[in-house]
Amino acid sequence: MKFKLANLVFSDSDVMSQYPSLCYRVLEGHAVPVSNSSVNIVSPSRIDFTTYFNSLSICKWRKYTIANRFYLHFEYRGSACVLQQTYANSFSWSSSLVDRSDAELCSSDEWESFDLELTPIDGETLHSFRISTAGPVKIRNAYYYCVCDGHDVRSVELALASTTFKKEDYILRNLSLLQKYVIDSDELISKHFHVHVIDNGRSLDCASLNSPQVTIHPNPNVGGSGGFARGMIEALEQSPKATHVLLMDDDVEVLPESFIRTFNLLSLLKDEYVDAFLSGAMMSLEEPELRTEDLGFFTQKGNFSPLKPEGHMTSLHDIVESEVFQTPSDLYGDTIQQYAGWWYCVIPVTAIEAYGLPLPLFVRSDDAEFALRCKPKFMTMNGICVWHNAFKFKYSAAVERYQVSRNTLISQATTGIAPITDFLKEIRREVELDLKKFNYDDAMLAVKGLEDFLRGPEWISHPVAEARFMEANREKETMVALDQLAPEALKLGVDLNSLTYYNLSLEGGRNKLQSIFDYITINGHRFVSVSAKRRGKVAVIDAAGWVYPAGKIRDVDTLIVVDMPNKKGAIRHMDKKRFKEVWTRFRKAEKEFKRNKDKIYAEYASYRDVFTSIDFWKQYLKEASE
Repeated sequence: MKFKLANLVFSDSDVMSQYPSLCYRVLEGHAVPVSNSSVNIVSPSRIDFTTYFNSLSICKWRKYTIANRFYLHFEYRGSACVLQQTYANSFSWSSSLVDRSDAELCSSDEWESFDLELTPIDGETLHSFRISTAGPVKIRNAYYYCVCDGHDVRSVELALASTTFKKEDYILRNLSLLQKYVIDSDELISKHFHVHVIDNGRSLDCASLNSPQVTIHPNPNVGGSGGFARGMIEALEQSPKATHVLLMDDDVEVLPESFIRTFNLLSLLKDEYVDAFLSGAMMSLEEPELRTEDLGFFTQKGNFSPLKPEGHMTSLHDIVESEVFQTPSDLYGDTIQQYAGWWYCVIPVTAIEAYGLPLPLFVRSDDAEFALRCKPKFMTMNGICVWHNAFKFKYSAAVERYQVSRNTLISQATTGIAPITDFLKEIRREVELDLKKFNYDDAMLAVKGLEDFLRGPEWISHPVAEARFMEANREKETMVALDQLAPEALKLGVDLNSLTYYNLSLEGGRNKLQSIFDYITINGHRFVSVSAKRRGKVAVIDAAGWVYPAGKIRDVDTLIVVDMPNKKGAIRHMDKKRFKEVWTRFRKAEKEFKRNKDKIYAEYASYRDVFTSIDFWKQYLKEASE
């Protein structure tokens, strides 16, 4: 039977009008996308389709699926043209032509169908084509397909679970796109796809949005982990029962074709990949052709880190490198601690049945913990993605200091994930870092995260997480608009209007003795009196929690911190009294952790089967509702 793999797309989102080279490259002439599935070549032209969305990731289809012979189909009308097959491998910066692959298409005033078997090339990563036209040509309904035995096609029921909290604009737009291009389409997925929106904010109109294949589930605000747990339960209990659950963030822009390719990929999987997780790429909403991440890993130091380097998906070499990337575990052993983020992650239901539901963490670490618990193979593929705000635009101390400090420890203690990583050491580093930068409020959030972990599993087994998260949001450092901050900054001799991102990111220099001094004294907070040369000195630094401009912040008593992406800032002053308060509490909690680690880890581990069970989550959701 003929089985479609991927459609060629031309205007599926606003991004493609800004970056048409994500879909095609005009080498000569001119082309205009007419619709999602059609493009007009309006003059004698040469157009190359070896791009992020419109090349066939032939190496991945061969690796993951039973497909082994590949074909191209499209319909055309207009002038005579010549089609040449193209390919790219790991050494490619531009596409190469396949020898003797020229196919001549005669001019036609009527729509004509064209099918072509692709010529395999040893070592190729991508396969596509280039068209040279003698004049105007219209192309529509283009797709890649394979031919396979119908008995080898797997039955797939794909359930999308998206957790939202008052992000109506995103949800309504994405539902509209999925209804039009997926549910109402003639694609195979259309009758085997159900959307579950877990509405933690209870702000969506169920009556107007519910349909046979879309269900809005009002839910208490139990965070992402609780929302996705509810989505998994709904997928298990829907009829027909889902075979796969696609977990997706609410604040993303979707590409409907990604869902179609996902379904087609799952339908053809080899036995060795039937239990694998599929991780969609995160593309940047701010720089829409930039792929920021698909898989991540826990570093030995305790950080969340992208596994692959960022790549510009308008660069052919970056497109290829995204597909051929090999994990450097021989050089960096911690890269084996891999996870798939839940901005777009497909999980087989068999994994949920075998390993259970997420831990009750509210937000942060739930996706990493779940993947590390299940230890699946991972799949990624060009063109399966969503657009998401880059994390530098979303930094939240309530999340990165309180939630991460607490949840990474809970995750490791409960299910044993990331054994290479010392999360306590990372908490200490973050507390010291914030204290060095006079950010006493955010340092205290990390301390409270550690203290709440030490409360034990019984405390987290009840819906206390929302209240604690809201409290952390109230207690984090207060940032104000830069125009509101500017007059006070000017009194300190700093004109914020002349600030550039380059100057903001400069770190300054220091020698080895100064580095040792700063480490031992935590930037002058302990063992020494306040230096006279500090008084009246001001520095301007990036507000991001992870930066450490060591040379800038030493020997000053005032810091102006600027969050340039969000146009906010704050002024901090050195305060030894606040330092002593935070540091004393941290040292007390740290000592308790070290003294009782084995006991408390054993207590959390005893709750593993409880926390991950359907019965627990149904009771937890009921309690949260009440």
